[in-house]
Amino acid sequence: MPVSLGALHGQTTCTTVVRPHAASAPSFEEDAVTTDVDVAVPPARAWRVVLEKIESDLLEGRLAPGDRLASERDLSLQLGVGRSSVREALRVLEVMGLIRTGTGSGPTSGAIIIATPTGGMSALLRLQVAAHGFPLDDVVRTRLVLESAAIETLAADPARSTAAAHRVLDAMDDATLTSAEFLALDAQLHRALAEASGNVVIASMMAGLGTAIESYVQAGAERIDDWDATARRLRREHRAIVAAVDDGRPEAARDLVRDHIIDYYAAAGLARELPA
Repeated sequence: MPVSLGALHGQTTCTTVVRPHAASAPSFEEDAVTTDVDVAVPPARAWRVVLEKIESDLLEGRLAPGDRLASERDLSLQLGVGRSSVREALRVLEVMGLIRTGTGSGPTSGAIIIATPTGGMSALLRLQVAAHGFPLDDVVRTRLVLESAAIETLAADPARSTAAAHRVLDAMDDATLTSAEFLALDAQLHRALAEASGNVVIASMMAGLGTAIESYVQAGAERIDDWDATARRLRREHRAIVAAVDDGRPEAARDLVRDHIIDYYAAAGLARELPA
C-alpha cells in the first residue's frame, strides 16, 4: 500500500471542509480544518492537506515533472487553508527534493515539479541514518545488495561508461595519499559506479548511506596494522572490478564487488555474520 506524503508526517488522509472565522473575531491564524464527522484537526496541520492534494494530482496524472504548481493564492482558496500553510507545504516539498522554487514572473518562477528528485531522497536517508544510528551489519548488507545490483546492471549495459571511475582509479594510484584521502577516493569510486549504472534510486540510496559507509570504512582503517599493503590490495580489487565491467562480465563484476566489500570488513575486524 503506497505511503502518502501526509502519512510521512503522521497524517491520515481525510476529507476536508473549511469553517470560516466568525466575522466578529478576525484572526491571522490558519483556518481550522475539520473532517466530515466534525472532528477538528489542529490548524497547524493544515499544510498536510496541501501535501496530500499535490500527491493525489501526481498519482492521477494531473501533475507531472516539469509542471508548475498553482500559485499560493490559488492553492489557498482551492483547499481552504491559509497561505502560510501553503508556504509551509512548499518548503517541505522543496526539502524533500520534489519541487524547486523561483521568484519573479519568468518561466522558472513559482514551484515546479522536479523530474528526478534524487537529492531529496539522499538527504532524507542521511537524516534517518544520523538519527537512528543503523547497525553496522545492516548497513553492510544493504550496501552489498545495492552495489551488487548496480555493478551487474552497469556491466550488462552495452552503452556503459566508466570514464569517471577510471579518473578516480588513476587518482588513487598516488602513493603519497593518506588513508583518509585514499578512502575518500574509494567512496567516490563506488558512488561513480552506482551513478553510471543509470539506476537513480540506487545512486540516491548510496549517497544517503554515504556518511554511515564512510564512517565504518574510516574506523576500519584505524584497525589495520599494515595500511600500505591494504591500500595496494584495494587498488588491485578496484581495477579488477572496473575491468570486469569494461569487459561486459556482469556476474564476475558482481562477485568481485561483493568479495571486495566483505573482505575489507574482515581485514578491519568489523565483519560478523555477513552473507557469503
